[in-house]
Amino acid sequence: MGAKPGKGRRFPLLPLRGLLVYPSMVLHLDVGREKSVRALEKAMVEDNLILLCSQSEVNIEEPGQEDIFRIGTVANVRQMLKLPNGTIRVLVEGVERAEIIHYTDNEEYHEVLARELHEEAADGQESDALMRTVLNQFEHYITLSKKVTPETLAAVSDIEEPGRLADVITSHLALKIKDKQEILETIDVRRRLERLLDMLNNEREVLELERKINQRVKKQMEKTQKEYYLREQMKAIQKELGDKEGRAGEAEELREQAEEKNLPEKVKEKIDKEIDRLEKMPSSSAEGGVIRNYVDWLLGLPWNDWTEDDLDIAKAEQVLDADHYGLEKPKERVLEYLAVQKLVKKLKGPILCLVGPPGVGKTSLARSIARSLGRKFVRISLGGVRDEAEIRGHRRTYVGAMPGRIIQGMKTAGSLNPVFLLDEIDKMASDFRGDPSAALLEVLDPEQNNTFSDHFVELPFDLSNVMFITTANAVHNIPRPLLDRMEMLYIPGYTELEKLQIAERYLLPKQKKNHGLEPEQLEVGEEALLRVIREYTRESGVRGLEQQIAALCRKAAKRIVSSEEETVVRIAPEEVKDYLGSPKYRYGVAELEDQIGTVTGLAWTEVGGDTLLIEVTVVPGSGKLTLTGQLGDVMKESAQAAFSYTRSRAEELGIPSDFYEKNDIHIHIPEGAIPKDGPSAGITIATALISALTKRHVSKDVAMTGEITLRGRVLPIGGLKEKSLAAHRAGYKKILLPKDNERDLKDIPDSVKHDVQFVPVSHMDQVLLHALVEKSGLLGAEGQMPSLH
Repeated sequence: MGAKPGKGRRFPLLPLRGLLVYPSMVLHLDVGREKSVRALEKAMVEDNLILLCSQSEVNIEEPGQEDIFRIGTVANVRQMLKLPNGTIRVLVEGVERAEIIHYTDNEEYHEVLARELHEEAADGQESDALMRTVLNQFEHYITLSKKVTPETLAAVSDIEEPGRLADVITSHLALKIKDKQEILETIDVRRRLERLLDMLNNEREVLELERKINQRVKKQMEKTQKEYYLREQMKAIQKELGDKEGRAGEAEELREQAEEKNLPEKVKEKIDKEIDRLEKMPSSSAEGGVIRNYVDWLLGLPWNDWTEDDLDIAKAEQVLDADHYGLEKPKERVLEYLAVQKLVKKLKGPILCLVGPPGVGKTSLARSIARSLGRKFVRISLGGVRDEAEIRGHRRTYVGAMPGRIIQGMKTAGSLNPVFLLDEIDKMASDFRGDPSAALLEVLDPEQNNTFSDHFVELPFDLSNVMFITTANAVHNIPRPLLDRMEMLYIPGYTELEKLQIAERYLLPKQKKNHGLEPEQLEVGEEALLRVIREYTRESGVRGLEQQIAALCRKAAKRIVSSEEETVVRIAPEEVKDYLGSPKYRYGVAELEDQIGTVTGLAWTEVGGDTLLIEVTVVPGSGKLTLTGQLGDVMKESAQAAFSYTRSRAEELGIPSDFYEKNDIHIHIPEGAIPKDGPSAGITIATALISALTKRHVSKDVAMTGEITLRGRVLPIGGLKEKSLAAHRAGYKKILLPKDNERDLKDIPDSVKHDVQFVPVSHMDQVLLHALVEKSGLLGAEGQMPSLH
């Protein structure tokens, strides 16, 4: 069968997958591939010898020449046994190393021409030392590995041949086929032992590293298992006791709350994460309280809670009218919002700013709006707020951190679409802690507030469905960017008739109820109420009036309680002073007679309109002009302009042209403790100055407002309605106003127009025609402007 010695012999070839056989090794093989079975059958027919070579890749089903290692082992087939599943089990014994020289053409099975490789004996001290070292390292390997039995070491120790020792030890190592093949291919015994020693060293280092890792993991697992076991024990004990104390019970309670609520996915993830952190914290940890507080806030916010809007416009109008008298524009705006909401279903909440003097009902109107819409109502006061964190909240890293007032208000409201009142927005301040008005920009911007970011909450919160209402006494104190985001609704002061209606319909019944009086126990007539309005209050709103009515109710209650006979108190007009004391104000402060150098101007203040008395006196002197009465820069400039105009028209007005050189002029505005500023007193100062210089009287029934230029033109002013109400309240019969303000007369109540004559003027000459009683022929040329009623 074989070739000549040295030239090789023919052998059937059995390719092995994931396995390698060394000489002197005896082991069982399961053979299933057809070519391999036929190769075995051929070997059994011949001399029982077969060449065993390993495949370089395990998963190749039909290996070619390039897929099989060239050096293998010639083996003796000792036994063959067919298994029920068709596989053949063979017992083989390795005989000698052999190298494939050539593959022969045989389609039935793999057949090769191979040359046997005889190893040389390696005796001597070096080989003995190598053998001992290898055995020593193999012993260490067995100790670390646990996969090789100690009996194996005893069996291996008895082997005396160095080559065979290397082969047997290698067969017991958990090496890759490539490394085992390297040992098989090393014919030189000394080199084989050295290579094996390297492999043993590497394996030992890897095993030691594995052992360290396993020990570390085992410790960690033991600790985790112990903690889990103890935690489960605690839960069982607490359950048995019916007790839910400790972090575990707290976390479970919070999880239950989170499950009950309809939370967005991101919020739920955040809450779950924080609860997991809380659960792992020791009970003594201070941070646990911070996390608990944070989770409570997240659970308390209305992430998906709404109230249905009541879109019945007639009902809403009825509610607004029942709560407030007048205030037509704000009511109309709310009804418009309702109508649009009904049509579009989804509308971003408007941001309204109610501007007006104190006591006109701005705050209570916002409450009524909420009631008319069927929404929750929440109010926060911004007066004196100077810290940005009041709006946006504190970072959670700070001790005592809390959300800002906006988020606090939303939690109080308990719904995503309340009516949110930001009271006194013009009273905010700013300092080193930041500017709260800048923080409000995001809140009050419809394009941004759907993702409002609070520093404490850290998650975006939707404010786009909130109806924000702000209140202010004066627009000029509100920062411009903030003002730009709001829709202004001006609420002017009330007329006497409106105050009377408010007192009869709302204030008196409310105070009777507050003071425990039945409706019929106190009767205050219309005339008596008018006297209270005129002589005991001077305001744009009705707050002071309510206080006086409360005083009447207190006195009446005292009389009813102290007198057994008197059960009903009727207050007549002349009895008002018995209850409220002497009148605080003289009704109709208009001058009782025409005067020289004294003119009534009209002023606008944050608390409504007011009358302003301007006095001018001229005395011989050196031409000094004195201004007194706490005047601002703008008012001083108006006085200078009025003085220059008078000098330019001196000859036409019948005033000596050198009057400013020979006289000292003193312009005074009483109530000096109150700062006064603005250009609208220009024509008033000019009229007083001309009256003093010409010795002509000024009509006691005339009040005026308007800015003056050096040429005598009258320029428009603001706040005409408030000023007109102040003049009407003071009893003036004629108001001179700039021609350009004629368009504002539509806002003046009819009751005021009925009592007061409004005269638009465009030039100072026309002002003098109406103001001065003794009309000069020089002035008459201008002609009188038609008056308006």
